[in-house]
Amino acid sequence: MPRTHLISMKKKSNVTIHDLARQLGVSSSTVSRALKSHHSIGEETTKAVKQLAAELGYRPNNLAVSLRKQHSTSIGVIVPHINRPFISSLVSGMEQAAREAGYNVLISQSYESYDIEIGNASAFFNSRICGLLVSCANETTQYAHIQQFKDSGIPVVFVDRIPENDECYKVMIDNREATFKATEHLIQQGCRRIAHYGGPPQQLMYHLRRQGYIDALAKYGLPFDENLLLTATKLTPEEGFVLAEKALSLPNPPDGILAVNDNTAVSTILYAKSKGIRIPQDLAIIGFNDDPVCTIIEPNLSSLHQPGAEMGKMAVSHLFKILDNEIVDVPRTTILSTHVVQRESSLRI
Repeated sequence: MPRTHLISMKKKSNVTIHDLARQLGVSSSTVSRALKSHHSIGEETTKAVKQLAAELGYRPNNLAVSLRKQHSTSIGVIVPHINRPFISSLVSGMEQAAREAGYNVLISQSYESYDIEIGNASAFFNSRICGLLVSCANETTQYAHIQQFKDSGIPVVFVDRIPENDECYKVMIDNREATFKATEHLIQQGCRRIAHYGGPPQQLMYHLRRQGYIDALAKYGLPFDENLLLTATKLTPEEGFVLAEKALSLPNPPDGILAVNDNTAVSTILYAKSKGIRIPQDLAIIGFNDDPVCTIIEPNLSSLHQPGAEMGKMAVSHLFKILDNEIVDVPRTTILSTHVVQRESSLRI
């Protein structure tokens, strides 16, 4: 019997996006976008999808419309903090891409806590989400709470803060190259004693950033001094003041600082100015993320730009391809480019 007849025999209220996709020979995400008249779907395909949906009496139902049996059309997102500009941009990109495909996004925050991250993951797992996007907490070094999703066939994509495991899907920037570029910029501006504020070394991202910093020093023949490598845990503005005091109280203080994020870089500018240190003449500073605060602080802060929204959209795109069994089109690691945004805080030449 033709497939059309098989589908038409169903109760109309039970017709799903998945049924429409099978009938038309397209992916379920394509059907979802077509039903919403999304610009990414051609006019002919959109017309065919809507026509078939009308013929079969398709009605949207968030509990029934699913690309996987026994799972909702909700995507779970775990991030450290939603109130950080970069993370907000990341989540915004995820939400936009998911909404356009007919999915919902459920957001939770770990507050950099491993235990809270475990609790968030458990809640999502019990909610039967169809996919999970994770940016790990700084405390996280074990991933059994994530493995349960994979064991149940629920796809997981890590974003920005990622595990070292090569078997998982990741969307990230080249952190090593990024800090190399930032350190090189400070060197090219005449800095010869550069401090680096790093995050928790157990996190791969911060390990790679430290290595990029060391690589740049080595390339230009500058010595690596352990005293100039300072570590923060939660990367807050308060920690930035503590780091600045430590760095600038050294017997031989730095003439340049590469901060792990813009929060700590801004705090360093404020602390240095309170001590009469001129920026950038006495101390050149560069941050990381290119948050809006960079253009508010005086002098304006140089920073590494991270494409947060693009990373979020890419992660959702990978998730959809995995759901649609298009695994061959999903690289294990996707690396997006970044660049130095030069502003007054580091420009000496």
